[in-house]
Amino acid sequence: MFIAHAPAGYICGSALADCFAKEERKGVLISFLVGSVFPDVDMFYFYLIDQGRHHHHHYWTHLPIFWLGILVLSSLIGLFSRTKRFAWIAASFVGGVFLHLILDTPFAGICWLYPLSDQIFHLITVPATRSWWVWSFVFHWSFLCEIAICIAAVALYVRRNCRSRKKA
Repeated sequence: MFIAHAPAGYICGSALADCFAKEERKGVLISFLVGSVFPDVDMFYFYLIDQGRHHHHHYWTHLPIFWLGILVLSSLIGLFSRTKRFAWIAASFVGGVFLHLILDTPFAGICWLYPLSDQIFHLITVPATRSWWVWSFVFHWSFLCEIAICIAAVALYVRRNCRSRKKA
């Protein structure tokens, strides 16, 4: 997935934020949105240091077990510090990360069983049909799913913005 992580994060984060009190909504939405794109910060390492030698979905930013650990740790911190806000913000961030991993699974794959196995699980293999691998994804039919997610996110944003203007 290339362009739809943030739009999908906006859609899901908005739905999650609506479950919270007004003063908590913005923090939950922003945290979820940042989490939905965060795993791809590993692309800097992928290109600048690793120089593409390893599939970036093997890095820690794309390992579900790492994020489960972060969720448990942040929940414990929230529990012992009795700070619900921290716990909800951290949980929404990790929720965004898991949305990212779920969206990556069908076409790019994720190591869901790591550390038991380093096998990348995916549903469809996008064949290398172009000289630059990115174009292979862009011209594959699966890219239509990303476009649909982007259109849905824009429609949601416009709908919410029109509704808030009418109230003002």
